Parts: sequence; structure tokens; C-alpha cells
Amino acid sequence: MTSSELWTRATADRYDAEETAMSSAAALEPTLAVLAELAEDGRALEFAIGTGRVGVPLRKRGVPVVGIELSAHMAAVLRRKVDEDTLPVAVGDMATTVVPGEFTVVYLVYNTITNLLTQEEQVACFLNAARHLAPGGRFVIELGVPPLRFLPPGQVAVPFDVSEQHLGFDTFDLVEQILVSHHLTRDGDDGRYRKDASRHRYAWPAELDLMARIAGLQLERRVADWHGAPFTQDSTQHVSVWRKPL
Repeated sequence: MTSSELWTRATADRYDAEETAMSSAAALEPTLAVLAELAEDGRALEFAIGTGRVGVPLRKRGVPVVGIELSAHMAAVLRRKVDEDTLPVAVGDMATTVVPGEFTVVYLVYNTITNLLTQEEQVACFLNAARHLAPGGRFVIELGVPPLRFLPPGQVAVPFDVSEQHLGFDTFDLVEQILVSHHLTRDGDDGRYRKDASRHRYAWPAELDLMARIAGLQLERRVADWHGAPFTQDSTQHVSVWRKPL
């Protein structure tokens, strides 16, 4: 097992309800369109497929999808939506787990590469993607740009969501490139809040490009979102595509 924190049954059971906005057809359409185009007539492999937020609707579009997921609880939620023959899932870590066959696209969305808490494991993830790709295939990552520009000298915390239902902020270890996302979420109407926290290793786009080179992959394009907006110094996230040479 890698350093990724293991999602519990309770977290898996409430995941879809807490991600309804990101799971809507309108929110997913640009993502699915890009992945379907990259898959061409081949198969897609999703690292950290979770409850199938992306993989299940991509399969419904006609793209054969296989998943790798560390949490058996998350995979169990996915299995309520689609059977094993339609969308196979291997329970294991995305840095080392190998599934049969070749794929025209391997993808890793929603900042999930940061679940690997060491640079070594993130490099291993790139190597594992390259291992599964057919010649000419692509590895796609969706990832936020570390928000360090919001940190004045001496500050180590940045809020990212403040509402009646949720307070979210990140704290940073600038030496180890570790951020901890803290969440206070209102449960019910009694005023009580649920406290959660998760650890992540953030990485810059240039660092990912070096990981790709180590894995024998070449940067094909980088954009600011799934719509293809230009990536600039002010972009808060990126969608990057690396290609395996023919």
C-alpha cells in the first residue's frame, strides 16, 4: 500500500451526496468529451476511480473503462452502479497496481495524484501510467496549482470555502510540499459540525513534466480547464496531457 490515506466506509457512503455539483451532467460534460476523444477506439484506465463519478458516465458513452481504486469501500459504492463485467475495478494503489492489457488513455482527475504523499510514489504513478499505455497513448492529469501566492510571509493557512454549511482551509508545510485540507461541515440542523482533514503532496506543473520525462512521456498540451482555456500564470488549475512515443 502507498502512503495514500485509505477512505473509510462512512466517507465512501456520503461521497456522492457531497459531490453532487461536480457530478452533474453539465459539470462532467467537458471532462467526458476530452477523455472520449483521447480514448479514440481504445480503452481508458482511470487511476483512483473512486465511486465512478467520471468512469461510469464515460463507460455509458461507449468507452471501455477499467479502474484502479485503493479503497474497497469506494469501489463497493461504484459496484452499486455498474457490474464488474461492464466496468472492471482492481482494488489496489495507483502507483504499482497492474491490470491486463493496453490503454489509449490513462487519466487521473480531481487533484488525486496529491494523495500520494511522496515524490517517489508520484514518480511511480507516472511510470505505472506509462506501463499501461499503448504507443501513442496519453496520460491525463487534472490538478490544482499550489495556491502559495496567497500566503503572506509567516502565514501557513489559506481558506478555500467559507459558507453556512462548510468551512474549508488548507495548511502548508512548505519544506515537505505537504498541505492538509481541513473541513468543518454542518451536519443536520442542530448546529453541530463534522471535522475532517486530509493530507496531500502538492506538485508544480514543471515537477510533473520531469516525472513524465522519467517515465518516457512527452508533454503534448497543458490547458487551464477541460474547456481548453489557455494556461497562464494566473491559472488556478491545469489539465495536462503527456504522450507515449510511438
